[in-house]
Amino acid sequence: MSNAVAATQWAEQYPMLAQRGIDESMWNALCSTLYPGARTESIIMAVDYCRARQLDIMLKPVHLVPMQVKDAQSGKKDWRDVPMPGIGLYRIQADRSGNYAGADEPEFGPTVEREFQGHDFNKNPITVKVAYPEWCKYTVYKIVSGMRVAYTSKEYWIENYATAGASSEAPNAMWKKRPFGQLAKCAEAQALRKAWPEIGSEPTAEEMEGKHFAHAEKDITPQAQPQAQALPHYPAESFDSNFPAWRDLIESGKKTPEQVIKMVSSKAELTADQKAAILNLGSQEAA
Repeated sequence: MSNAVAATQWAEQYPMLAQRGIDESMWNALCSTLYPGARTESIIMAVDYCRARQLDIMLKPVHLVPMQVKDAQSGKKDWRDVPMPGIGLYRIQADRSGNYAGADEPEFGPTVEREFQGHDFNKNPITVKVAYPEWCKYTVYKIVSGMRVAYTSKEYWIENYATAGASSEAPNAMWKKRPFGQLAKCAEAQALRKAWPEIGSEPTAEEMEGKHFAHAEKDITPQAQPQAQALPHYPAESFDSNFPAWRDLIESGKKTPEQVIKMVSSKAELTADQKAAILNLGSQEAA
């Protein structure tokens, strides 16, 4: 089968991918290497994210992070893949600005050894001993008005690490294996955000690595307006008993027939004959 025929068949079978310029080999790489296990619609979302920002998705500047989202209407929770920038995307944006002027090597605080309470694979309680840097300081440089200006971020490990589970205080595998490297990425991301606010305030995938994050989906469905309840009809006996008082108000000039009708109608619904009787009082006054 020729390449042209294969491409035509691919476009006919997967038009959504073909129109995005994704051929079979690229799709296989996206599914098996870059985003293994991700849903088709999630990968397409990542492709569109990169196209909108003129990024090469094969460099994986954006990650798909599973997040638990709570539906505002049903209250049910569901797992969704949310596209998040990687630290690589922040570096790309800083470089594209044209005023990125390098960075220092990360500076780490004293190493702390601490025991955390966690669980093994059988959910039995265990004690996990971890050595980690107390903090990491990261400095990036930006050219501002011809001068090289430093932007520094200092992040603490204890405030950034992700736990192995919702009921565990022990770090997950990544934060246990790379306590220095993970914290350095968090500090670098914060420093880049300080230097280039246009990057945005969204956390990077590295900062959210393994964290349990439940996002509440806001309900923006317009609220149904309560229907106005119909007023009861004005009782004939009450109308007859109050009619002399309304006539006195109109004859004294304190109220017009229209004002009397508006006042009475706020409490009950007047019939056409009742309204005509009140309006007739104005005619009698004029005569």
